[in-house]
Amino acid sequence: MITPTEKLSKILHLEAERYRNRAVFGGLGRYADTWLEEAREAFGPQATEATTAWIEEIARRLRAYGNLSDQANRRSALHALINLVQDAPIPKEKVEQKKEKVKAEAKEGPGTTEIPRQTRKRRTGLDSPITVLQGVGPRQSERLAKLGIRTIRDMLYCFPHRYDDYSQLKPINRLEYGEETTIIAQVWDAGARRTRGGASLFKATLSDGTGFIDATWFNQPYLANRIKPGQQIVVSGQVNEYLGRLCFSSPVWEPLEDELLHTGRLVPVYPLTAGIHAKWLRSLMKYTVDYWSKRLPDHLPNSVRDEYDLMSLETAITQIHFPDSKAAMEKARARLAFDELFVVQIGLLQQRHQWRSEPGRSLAVDETMHQRFIKHLPFELTGAQRKALQQIIADLRSEHPMNRLLQGDVGSGKTVVATAAMALTVASGAQAALMAPTAILAEQHYNTLTQLFAIYPGPTPTMRFLTGDVTGQEREDIYAGLASGTVDVVVGTHALIQETVQFKDLALAVIDEQHRFGVRQRAALRQKGYNPHLLVMTATPIPRSLELTVWGHLDVSVIDEMPPGRKAVITRLILPTERERAYSFLRSQVEKGRQAFIICPLVEASEKIETKAAIEEHERLQKYIFPDLRMGLLHGRMKGEEKEDTMARFARGDLDILVSTSVVEVGIDVPNATVMLIEGAERFGLSQLHQFRGRVGRGEHASYCLLVSDSVTPEAQARLKTMEETADGFVLAEKDLEMRGPGDFLGTRQSGLPDLQLASMSNLKRIEAAREAARRFFESDPELEAPENRLLAGRVALVWKGEGEIS
Repeated sequence: MITPTEKLSKILHLEAERYRNRAVFGGLGRYADTWLEEAREAFGPQATEATTAWIEEIARRLRAYGNLSDQANRRSALHALINLVQDAPIPKEKVEQKKEKVKAEAKEGPGTTEIPRQTRKRRTGLDSPITVLQGVGPRQSERLAKLGIRTIRDMLYCFPHRYDDYSQLKPINRLEYGEETTIIAQVWDAGARRTRGGASLFKATLSDGTGFIDATWFNQPYLANRIKPGQQIVVSGQVNEYLGRLCFSSPVWEPLEDELLHTGRLVPVYPLTAGIHAKWLRSLMKYTVDYWSKRLPDHLPNSVRDEYDLMSLETAITQIHFPDSKAAMEKARARLAFDELFVVQIGLLQQRHQWRSEPGRSLAVDETMHQRFIKHLPFELTGAQRKALQQIIADLRSEHPMNRLLQGDVGSGKTVVATAAMALTVASGAQAALMAPTAILAEQHYNTLTQLFAIYPGPTPTMRFLTGDVTGQEREDIYAGLASGTVDVVVGTHALIQETVQFKDLALAVIDEQHRFGVRQRAALRQKGYNPHLLVMTATPIPRSLELTVWGHLDVSVIDEMPPGRKAVITRLILPTERERAYSFLRSQVEKGRQAFIICPLVEASEKIETKAAIEEHERLQKYIFPDLRMGLLHGRMKGEEKEDTMARFARGDLDILVSTSVVEVGIDVPNATVMLIEGAERFGLSQLHQFRGRVGRGEHASYCLLVSDSVTPEAQARLKTMEETADGFVLAEKDLEMRGPGDFLGTRQSGLPDLQLASMSNLKRIEAAREAARRFFESDPELEAPENRLLAGRVALVWKGEGEIS
């Protein structure tokens, strides 16, 4: 069971990613009392005065952090807090266990600052387990594995997530309050004492000949054996003030040596986990980099390195971990980021090459029948729809299987394009299937296809609906119809990829919201036929940079034009003080017979906390704001059947208001819903807000999206103003990527794409350069068979291991 200290450590490291005081619901200041209660309970009545003082000091600093508004101050305060938490006292009941294990811990203990050495008499290589390094035993290897470090190669590619800049040395007489700096000084006096609360306080008086300054460390009595008068040390940290005098509080320090590791430089800061201390990991990393970077073969071809002025891999690895300067670090980052993108693009080109080398089914498209179908539609296709359809028809006629992404904004008309493609497939004598992520979405597609097929000028295709709820004889009849070919089109969910489902001649597979499916699920549908054509759809516009990476193996059709006559959703940014007016407006819409969504704030730290907040908000709204209205609740911890049932009730009109977390289904079509009220709108990305907005405005009535923001920062207000100014999902997607980064944009973790550690998805120029370099290189040696390309082939295979098919 995780201890309060371990839990707090995880929260603090999460907060250290952005310093926004949002790692826990309500901020760290509000969490202070929870920490105090949990820590006191964990240490129990046997806690010493020092332990009690340590607990209370942490609570005090948590409250103080909650009152800080400047990010620089938050950063300094948070790092001091992390250091304090790492020096957690040991509960009494564990002291005896600690004594018994001290010898084992000495061999692999995280607190040691001795540089680990390679164990002798053991053949090692880059893929050897990390235990070949002295100081890394079974316990430490398990802890390192939590950081993704299992081999020496993993160690080299575990990059710092930030740097503390202690490179600027200053004399003591020139120090200024609040600055982050480094001094080299001699210890004039040092000693430990007890505070009134019983805590240990170690103080050292330092001098460099220009002045004196005190440095204090809280609850670290062991420093009395390490810092002694007459010793030369290097101290790095924030300059504070106490009783009118400048001082250091819990700074980082190390003895003055020829090569500084923890101070006096750009100090790498690595992700940590329970039992792994920063200094120990940095020391281990220093030895590993010094010894093994020289033995790391450079897989990037010399021609590519020269063309793009990239440093060698050895130099890049050395400078990314322990940079000589900011410029060297940036150049190392550029080389390694290009590396990641280049290897990814080679992998994508290999997959595209493999796909196009497969024989496919060339369909005999009846152009006359197609044109008659288009004329029978009750609306005119937009130019973008016609262009996408022509691209798909060309693919269907090809002797190679189609592998195409159809992307378009909410309401742009992707379904009718997919329907036309399925109709042409059936007219050529083959079968088509459409798979959607939920039963509700699948049913909506089934109803749409039924209406469109009803006006098809030729024989009406036989269509069936298959989900997990279809059982008994009905299910067996569908199975038999698909196997015999009497069923032309099937629409369904994951049920379509069960082993018992067999097609006679599946020639076209359509996957809606394809990012909601895993790699194996998408591949499983394709395997139901002999290299069938594949059309995947998404309602989320994709930035160009992601299109070139996550979907770089696909041909792409874009519907960037909305059908005429579709009403824009009126979007307004609402201040918290205007919330009551928003509730009144929502009620007025319900009284007119309309329905509404209320989206609860996103809580990044925990789905459990987010769910609890949604439940409480639903209860508050039902009890105090809308007691007479029918309200439903949707959140991520509900079972699938419960979610489906709640959404079905809302779609039928049995609920007036649906309170939901961010799990509200993409693509859900409730034409009667006219209001989308989003609480904590600043916590969501623009693309996600746009998707929420797309849940309304689907009927004949005017619709509204109300964005309630608790943040008054200019950045947050400007970002949300963009939602008021444009309804173009492509514009919003680009701005979202620019402002927030990719995160898990459109389920990139489901894409099968290898993880990118350093490459930025917002750097389109670098992505395009890597793609062009990979394309030219791939054309000359698509199989990477040339002797000089074997290292690259090995790197591509290593990076793409287990990923394989990502369509």
